[in-house]
Amino acid sequence: MPLSWNEIKSRAIAFSKDWSAETSERAEAQSFWNAFFHVFGIERRRVASFEKQVEIARAGHRLKHGRIDGFWKGTLLIEHKSAGHSLDRAFAQAVDYFDGLPERDLPRYVLVSDFARLRLHDFDTGAETEFALRDLHRHVRRFGFIAGYQAQVIKPQDPVNVRAAERMGRLHDALKASGYGQYEGPNGAPGHPLEVLLVRLLFCLFADDTGIFQPAQAFRAWVEERTADDGSDLGPQLAQLFQVLNTPEDRRSAALDEQVRAFPYVNGQLFAEALPLAAFTRAMRESLLDACAIDWSGISPAIFGALFQSIMNAKARRNLGAHYTSEENIQKLVKPLFLDELRAEFERIKGNRNRLFEFHKKLRTLNFLDPACGCGNFLVITYRELRLLELDVLRAAYQDGQQLLDEPPRILRRLLRLRMEPP
Repeated sequence: MPLSWNEIKSRAIAFSKDWSAETSERAEAQSFWNAFFHVFGIERRRVASFEKQVEIARAGHRLKHGRIDGFWKGTLLIEHKSAGHSLDRAFAQAVDYFDGLPERDLPRYVLVSDFARLRLHDFDTGAETEFALRDLHRHVRRFGFIAGYQAQVIKPQDPVNVRAAERMGRLHDALKASGYGQYEGPNGAPGHPLEVLLVRLLFCLFADDTGIFQPAQAFRAWVEERTADDGSDLGPQLAQLFQVLNTPEDRRSAALDEQVRAFPYVNGQLFAEALPLAAFTRAMRESLLDACAIDWSGISPAIFGALFQSIMNAKARRNLGAHYTSEENIQKLVKPLFLDELRAEFERIKGNRNRLFEFHKKLRTLNFLDPACGCGNFLVITYRELRLLELDVLRAAYQDGQQLLDEPPRILRRLLRLRMEPP
């Protein structure tokens, strides 16, 4: 769970005071950034590295090697200078490094500093913020992405959903073309192993960005660091990883590679079935890494079913959005239908603990029916919104610090006429 904004602001004030007199990049830059990440409750080494070497080129000609002061793949690039140096030149140098990075690793943010000043540039929105170190506490929300905060913006068709389908779709098509799609499942259904493999990979991608796998991007790091560049051993390595994910931690071999052993046990039988070994090429491994580079925590739950269908079907992939109800439209229905009323009831009683307990019981007894649920988008969004409401109820009821007794509401029950589109 991210630190509270009040705690982050307090840490930011202390950080600004501690570093107000520093001037030498060479002597203290790395300590500065370690402490900066600590302001937001993150250990820098969990997400970012120092002194990443890149080759800067123009028009295909190698010019020189450079070293990025701080780099968080796909998220943040840091360029640090000694006090008084130009932040414009620091920013230009940071952007020059882009030529030496794979497209999937290009950062959304560039942060430059000379100790006394910081400038953050967001390439997605074009927004740029510059401020003095002493004013960091006034701008901490600009760095919510470090702490784990993400603004939820409901879009009719979020481009990240389309990119996710395209990248996983390329991997699906390559696996199918290699012959993996011809394998049959236990009941003789053709293509079953391919479907299971894709579901497992989707789980790993979500787990990488939603806190299930620790540290963040553990699966991506494992693919990059523990499998061959040409993809020749990726299939057997994935088979071993799936077996590890299906094995409780206390039953695993002590001889396992430490990086593999660190993955958590995943119950629910997702990784229980033995699959035929998949053969990967260099291009297929690159497709998987391209998919890893997406921030899967930003994928709308409303699209997950349609996303999987589109991955398995090239025609549906081209028309992603035509066969599912967007989150925007789901919200337009569920809010006036019941959610607004429940929220209003909560606001009326949130100061009365006994009534909050009764309201909590009411939430836990609610049942919802979508008789033509398709991919289940309405039910998934309904479940999420009620869980968020329930958490607000528990926070209001237990403000004195008592332990929260969190029982999930019974929402995904009594589904009738479950309809799925054929693959």
